[in-house]
Formats: sequence, structure tokens, C-alpha cells
Amino acid sequence: MEEEREVELQVEEDSEAGRETEIPPPQLAEPGTQGIIRGRDLFGYVGIEAVLDQMRRKTMKAGFEFNIMVVGQSGLGKSTLVNTLFKSKVSRKSCTPSYEEKISRTVHLKSVSHIIEEKGVKMRLTVIDTPGFGDQINNENCWDPIVKYINEQYEKYLTEELHITRKRRIPDTRVHCCVYFLPATGHRLRPIDVEFMKRLGKIVSIVPVIAKADTLTMDERLDFKQRIRQDLQASGIRVYPQKEYDEDVEDRIRNDKIRENIPFAVVGTDKEHQVNGNKVLGRKTKWGIIEVENVAHCEFANLRDLLVRSHLQDLKDVTHYIHYETYRVRRLNESNASVSGLSALPLENGITEKYEAQSQL
Repeated sequence: MEEEREVELQVEEDSEAGRETEIPPPQLAEPGTQGIIRGRDLFGYVGIEAVLDQMRRKTMKAGFEFNIMVVGQSGLGKSTLVNTLFKSKVSRKSCTPSYEEKISRTVHLKSVSHIIEEKGVKMRLTVIDTPGFGDQINNENCWDPIVKYINEQYEKYLTEELHITRKRRIPDTRVHCCVYFLPATGHRLRPIDVEFMKRLGKIVSIVPVIAKADTLTMDERLDFKQRIRQDLQASGIRVYPQKEYDEDVEDRIRNDKIRENIPFAVVGTDKEHQVNGNKVLGRKTKWGIIEVENVAHCEFANLRDLLVRSHLQDLKDVTHYIHYETYRVRRLNESNASVSGLSALPLENGITEKYEAQSQL
């Protein structure tokens, strides 16, 4: 009887312990909150999840902007690659009647904008080209017009923000991404590549690509990519996506795979060919067809996924919360210093805490 009594007591204790573990105590969240109320603790359906549909409808109605800059010397296929990315004639060369290719004596930035609509979602795409970059015998300071243009767009946005009566929606002309084209030399980064990415990496998100990668064998491509990564690290060049901006473990794992593949070896074309009964974008040679969207042939699909399908919003967020915020803090410090007669706090566009860049005013 005593053994049965002990067994019954043990069963009761186990069941009580089980009941206690079924409903865990409320977990404290951020300071100032009482705890986390999860779905099973609610009395009924509230409808909080519907905010996602509201945001989607609002975005689809208003649309959004995406501004991409392409930089590289002439003949690297910048216009073709941009057309391939968005599967339409969006480059300046493609939409300019009687376009004539001329080597400019200086770097002139030119932009062209389009409204692209897909499944009800509208995007205002602006492509900024940099004809003349790297085409001269003396390329000293050829990046200055590009730096000036990027900062001018930050200044425009800041001016709109500081108006007493602001627009409900401030036009966003800031450069969200700079795709930098490297020639497929098979050697290392050139001095102009190092200097450009060093300076521009502080004020804009740079994505380097190896242009016309079909001129390299697979082994040459792998060796070239490895040497470029070594040069980037040795020179302290920060390209997108930067490790310090990873928000959580999931972001870090996903972005590590991207960082392992940078720079992307890409091929661009707007011509279709028949392959096994299917139409594919590709470049036809007498040895076969190089399929642009086939990851076994080149890494164009990886670049497209980064710029459009997986990181487009993050590129816009990094531009707004990191690069633009750093510029804004510097300009306001300079403005305050000029008013108070103090020297401006030195601050260059660099690393700031994502979403928490604070003004030291």
C-alpha cells in the first residue's frame, strides 16, 4: 500500500510539473514593457497581421524608387548588363535615339528614369551612367565627379527634410547601389579600382562585378575572384553587404554566402536563343551558348537576386540609415559649428550603427 501511495504521489507531482511547463511564465521584452502576449494568450482574433496587407496595398499604390549607378571604363558591357537585369531597354544607350559612342574627355554623369510595373507593383528605376570614367591616360581624381554627384543627392534630400512645410513624400534621388565593373584581366585590382572603391565605399553601397566573365576559363575565374577578395581585404575596402550591418544570425549566414561569391563574374546579353526547346538569354559562340541565367555558366543570377529579389529593400535601408544619416550628421554639425563659431566635428561617411546613427548636437 505504501508503495502504491508513493507511486500515486509521484504521478501527481509529475502531472503538476507537466502542467507547469505547458504554460511558461511571461517573458519580459524590452524595458518598460510588461511582457510578451502571444497568440495563444489572446481572448480571440485581433487582426494585427492585417497590417502587412495594408502595407502591401499602400506600397503597390504609391510605388517605390530604386536608383542604381554603374561605373566602369567603356566597353565593359554596363548598358547591356543593366538591360539584362531588368529585362527591358532601360540603359541610357538603349533609349537614346541615334546614340553615338564617344570617349569623353572628362567624367559626365547622366541618368535616365523609367517606371517598371510587374504584377501591380510599380518601381521608378533610375540608372546613372558615368561615361568617361577610367578612359583617359591620366585618370587622377576621376572619381571626384561621382563623389560630388552622390553627395549632391544627399544634400537635396536633407534640404527637403529641413523645410518647415515638408512634402508628404520626399523624392528620393539618392544612389542606393553602385555596381562597379572590373575588367576580366585575370590579374589583380588596378590602382584606379582600389582608389575608387576606397573612397566610394564610405558613402554608397558598392557591388563589384567581373565584366564579360566568359573571356576567362573557370579556373582563371576562380583564381581572379580569390585575388580580388584578398586585395579588397588588404586595402580595407568595404563592399556590400558589410558584416557590421548584419542584424541577426540568419542575416549573417545568408550574407556570408554572398560575401564568399563577391565579386560576381557576370555575362550580359539581351538576345534569346533556343536551348533544348526553351528560349534562354545567352551569348552564342561557335562552341555553344553561354546561358546568362544558368549559374553553371556565370553568376548573373546571383547578382540579380542580390540587387532585386533579396536585398533591394536592404540596399535602400543602408542608404537611408547609414550613408545618408552620416552625411546628415556631418552637415548639421558643420552648420551648428558655423553658427556658434566652433570648429566642425570631423566625421566622414563611414560605419554607424544601423538604424541608430545619432546626431551629436
